[in-house]
Amino acid sequence: MKIDLNLLPLFLAVAEEHNFRAAADRLGVTRSAVSQGVRRLEDAFGTSLVTRTTRSARLTEAGERLREALSQPISDIATALDYVAAENAPRGLLRIAVTSIAERFLSGPLIASFAAAHPGVTIDVTVTDEEFDIVAAGYDAGVRLGEVIEQDMIAVPLTGDQREAVVAAPAYLAAHGAPTHPRELVHHRCIGWRPAPHVAPYRWEFEENGIPFDLAVEPQITTNDLRLMLRAALCGAGITFATEETFHPFVKTGELVPLLEEFLPPFPGFFLYFPQRRNMAPKMRALIEHVRQWR
Repeated sequence: MKIDLNLLPLFLAVAEEHNFRAAADRLGVTRSAVSQGVRRLEDAFGTSLVTRTTRSARLTEAGERLREALSQPISDIATALDYVAAENAPRGLLRIAVTSIAERFLSGPLIASFAAAHPGVTIDVTVTDEEFDIVAAGYDAGVRLGEVIEQDMIAVPLTGDQREAVVAAPAYLAAHGAPTHPRELVHHRCIGWRPAPHVAPYRWEFEENGIPFDLAVEPQITTNDLRLMLRAALCGAGITFATEETFHPFVKTGELVPLLEEFLPPFPGFFLYFPQRRNMAPKMRALIEHVRQWR
């Protein structure tokens, strides 16, 4: 294949600096020249070499192979260029950062069916509620609620609208009664959630007569593990709060009872998000298509 070799130093500068502006300063050219040059190289290969956001730049798997190839003897480079260009089937490592409350994504069937359909893709899912730059951290994609996704990301719906739910076990309600208004929760034993030890427990969000409000319920039990929160509620330890999907199987069997439903309006649901669409790696295109079909 024919590649404009003058574009390779631009790519190498970006690979080493992890930033288009820094690469441009190093080469003494404009940032636009670097960006356009790398884009032309990607168009020639037909695949993405650099994942970029407004904050950072990171090499894709194809980009890493090209960088490694350029450090080899010249006799190996042509072969490597052809190999990068031939990367058309979904394969390689796909790293995804997923919030712990994304029940639809984490329940198992979606990932299992994607893995079965694409045996060449290795999937590494990190369940985390920390908010960070997924590109800088080396992830291909993330799953979050739409309201917390950065504006420079592309988002594909994973679910429809969601609702929060307040639930308790029948045994707890028999012993302590049920609140009729959210503000009565301060008189109940509550089981709360927080994403990390240094973060305050999540405030429970409600709406009354179209006006939103939230409460700090001062939970007796606090955890960053939804499974523990759920199990404690099932054991009658108190009232807890999470997305409706988390509790649905147990509400259906009567093991948990929904409370305060009239104060819990719907809100935008979960999205798969990622930084770019042009010359996207086949593994990422395959995941996006799978999510769209699954929904």
